[in-house]
Amino acid sequence: MKVSYQWLSDYVDLSDITPHELAEKLTRSGIEVEAVEPRNLGVSHVVVGYVKERSKHPDADRLSVCIVDAGQGEDLQIVCGAANVAQGQKVPVALPGAKLPGGIVIKRSKLRGVESQGMICSAKELGINDKLLAKDQQEGILVLPDEAEVGMDAVTYLGLDDYVLELGLTPNRSDCLSMIGVAYEVAAILGREVKLPRIEVVEDGGENPVTVQIEAKDHCYRYVGRHFTHAQIGSSPQWMKNRLMAAGVRPINNVVDITNYVMLEYGQPLHAFDAAKVANRSIVVRLAEPEEKLVTLDDQERTLDGETLVIADPEKGLAIAGIMGGANSEIVPDTTEIILEAAYFTPRSIRRSARMLGMRTEGCVRWEKGVDQSRVAEAGERAAMLIQQLAKATVSRGVASAVVQQAEPVTIAITLEKINGHLGTSLTAEEVSAIFDRLQFAYEQTGSAWRVTVPTRRGDIALPEDLIEEVARLYGYDNIPTSLPEGETVQGGLTPEQKLRRTIRHHLIGLGMAEAISYALVHPRLNAAVAGLHEGELKPIPLAMPMSEDHSVLRTGLLPSLLETLTYNRNRQNHDLAFFELGHVFLSAEEKLTRLPEERFYLGGVLTGQWVPQNWQGVKQPVDFFLVKGIVESLLSRLGIADAVYRPAADLTGMHPGRTAEVTVNGKKIGFFGQLHPQTEKTYDLEETYVFQFDVAQLAALSTPLINYAPLPKFPAVTRDLALVVDRATPAAALAETIREAAGDLLESLTLFDVYTGERIAADKKSMAFSLVYRHPERTLQDEEVQEVTSRVIQALAEKTGAELRA
Repeated sequence: MKVSYQWLSDYVDLSDITPHELAEKLTRSGIEVEAVEPRNLGVSHVVVGYVKERSKHPDADRLSVCIVDAGQGEDLQIVCGAANVAQGQKVPVALPGAKLPGGIVIKRSKLRGVESQGMICSAKELGINDKLLAKDQQEGILVLPDEAEVGMDAVTYLGLDDYVLELGLTPNRSDCLSMIGVAYEVAAILGREVKLPRIEVVEDGGENPVTVQIEAKDHCYRYVGRHFTHAQIGSSPQWMKNRLMAAGVRPINNVVDITNYVMLEYGQPLHAFDAAKVANRSIVVRLAEPEEKLVTLDDQERTLDGETLVIADPEKGLAIAGIMGGANSEIVPDTTEIILEAAYFTPRSIRRSARMLGMRTEGCVRWEKGVDQSRVAEAGERAAMLIQQLAKATVSRGVASAVVQQAEPVTIAITLEKINGHLGTSLTAEEVSAIFDRLQFAYEQTGSAWRVTVPTRRGDIALPEDLIEEVARLYGYDNIPTSLPEGETVQGGLTPEQKLRRTIRHHLIGLGMAEAISYALVHPRLNAAVAGLHEGELKPIPLAMPMSEDHSVLRTGLLPSLLETLTYNRNRQNHDLAFFELGHVFLSAEEKLTRLPEERFYLGGVLTGQWVPQNWQGVKQPVDFFLVKGIVESLLSRLGIADAVYRPAADLTGMHPGRTAEVTVNGKKIGFFGQLHPQTEKTYDLEETYVFQFDVAQLAALSTPLINYAPLPKFPAVTRDLALVVDRATPAAALAETIREAAGDLLESLTLFDVYTGERIAADKKSMAFSLVYRHPERTLQDEEVQEVTSRVIQALAEKTGAELRA
């Protein structure tokens, strides 16, 4: 909301406070002022002038020599290059010595041999945003109305001697989306009265022919229609244009400007129809027909649905209620008969229609956040008075009105004890009553208790706590004493799941990976391109109104988001990457949701490029399957998860069938890791990339304390190496499991140290060499014991896996 300081001073006395001081007080009371901008960007010594004569420059076809009366006693000769300069115009004239925005200083000079004693200015040269001007004023010099007084300071006439306060309002403070609403706030802060506009409408015409019917009673609670004849459509007076432009609104014509002016003044959006284009002068507030078409004022054809509220006559739609009028009832220069609308539409209805149509207007913003229903008629009367004054219109007798329900003020009971208890203050009943008086809240006081009637303009106040906040704001947050909390306290700490997440995070960061935080929304195609942990019958969960297709469904796994992050970094020349993420995924098997999806917490990771870059000391190490397996094993070991089994996984979506493994514990799958399928890598424009993904809930269930104590061994170990020839398809895990079962408790450790294929080995075979370390905790092992265990291991390997000792 942009608030003109001069305009605001019409409603509350600001004579002893500067704009910056006012901004400070507003911010301290809870209404943030984001900026205080002067409208004068450095203009001085510019006055209103009258072009008495215009002649062609003798030596330049595009220049004119003008004789200008600038109220200085003597006429000025000014050379002007604007094509639209003409005799009889009122124009802004920069006198010699004048300053303009950008540090420009105007001096007497000669242009092509002709003396120029100043400059006739354009709007842009005066620092005025020309986008807020009519199109015919955006080019060339700024032509002023005939009412402008010659010699008058142009800064004053154009309203540039003003400041604009830009308010950063929270959604609940819709009352400050109007000048009068801000005036009430300022008056409460300063302890002053609010001066409301005086409204006098003279009904000097015939009977009002307008009829109003509300069919959509759940969408419109009140509708008021005024009727005017003999209106003269033209330009608004300069004072109104100045105020509209200060608020960032472009003037159009006097009637439309009045509706915008009153909207800014009262916060009540209004609309004017050309009554001659309204069938039978009959207004019907109804829901649109499915697929109903309406061309709006921006010349766009809109397709409406059955939930869109429209203003119509018996034959056609006239406007999308609360959002934009229709081109078929627009006020045009030859309009003489007008119907003025003032209504109350429900915020929910307008919000829904605006989203469906993708339209955002100043009026729509106010409807969505809430309009004061009790001021609908008052705002309509204010606009009617201005139309009568500025458009010379005749006002018909009577007001066409339909009311479904009225807004009732909220009454709240509160006590002094409750206020002081919440704020930690020692306010007296007199101080609190004075604050309610400043807010202009009516109340009944009984000792130190109040029944406060909140005016309908403050729709944000509904609870006792809201009143306490009002007391705190006006008492001054800086005046509230600092105090220590009272009551029992407990020692804080992390839950087991939080501890687990922190352990995972610190461990992976310690290994050299970086944590990523990505969107939970992804493209449907990418969501289905890479495996999750629970593929099955999962269905994508789409958003009802996504901002874009790239973020339109909830993710069922972390990898799509991480791969997008990987692609983003690679496109910016970062090629050696290792990311992980701890985040939520959303799982559902329903085509159309009837219940909330299952929300799970996953750990995901992606790696590509070089793990160890090449340097002068060693050889570079690219990311490969065994590096990722090492990271997974390291993490599981850190979490105290033993007995993890790694099995080939050839059917995971988006994964390489020969370089992917699933991780199971006690026969239950907890995650997987491996290389992306080459086609998936191509989809994301990646080189060779490896990933892993785990269900954190499963990790939490299997995690065990890591602090284990054992005495140092007193007795020597015995080592035996076994080189086994097996089928190529036999996994090392199967051999290791068989060895551990057969060796029993004497086996202290088992290590695979060699895998060989080639000469002296059959083409369908491979050699795998294991190192077995035996140790007894209480005595030295004998060779016979070791040989017996080893023989048992070799026999078990032959029986279960078909392994033979390599010759």
